[in-house]
Amino acid sequence: MSKVIITAALTGSIHTPSMSPHLPYKPDHIIDEAVRCHQAGAAVVHIHGRDPENGKQTADTAIFRKYMSGIKARCNVVITPTTGGSPTMTPAERLAVVSALEPEMATFNGGSLNFALYPVVEKIKEFRFEWEKEFLEGTESFIFPNHFQSLHNYAKTMKIHGTRPEIEIYDVGQINNIAQLIREGFL
Repeated sequence: MSKVIITAALTGSIHTPSMSPHLPYKPDHIIDEAVRCHQAGAAVVHIHGRDPENGKQTADTAIFRKYMSGIKARCNVVITPTTGGSPTMTPAERLAVVSALEPEMATFNGGSLNFALYPVVEKIKEFRFEWEKEFLEGTESFIFPNHFQSLHNYAKTMKIHGTRPEIEIYDVGQINNIAQLIREGFL
């Protein structure tokens, strides 16, 4: 049988705590989920930073450090922190985890796209945290920006810090973007 690599994405970025009671956002819960995923056969866990008080997305490297050290203390899974972050983060904030923690692998988004979850708002009867409704409504006009200048910067930063890119393709056109980066020598 061929080898298969299973990656478990634990929280995602655009999802909010009110969308599912199973969305982990406290460090111990994220660490526990990563260990459970590894025990179930995942070789890689993809993590996003979450404020432990309200589940809001964060680029706080101290939170990522807590996740990564807690997971590594309990299992030998490859940890892939996001460089996608959230719609409210700058490219520098999204890339901070690579510069600060030098993970063995991190996400590398293949290009820009629309990320729209605003229709979910009408399905949620009660929001757990104040930030969620406004955040989800704001996705109606959100474009997840990953232009070539930023992709070049991400590739250079990952190379400097010895972090391998986990290429994420959301749309077939992004395959062309990755091919261009390979031709240019960035990947």
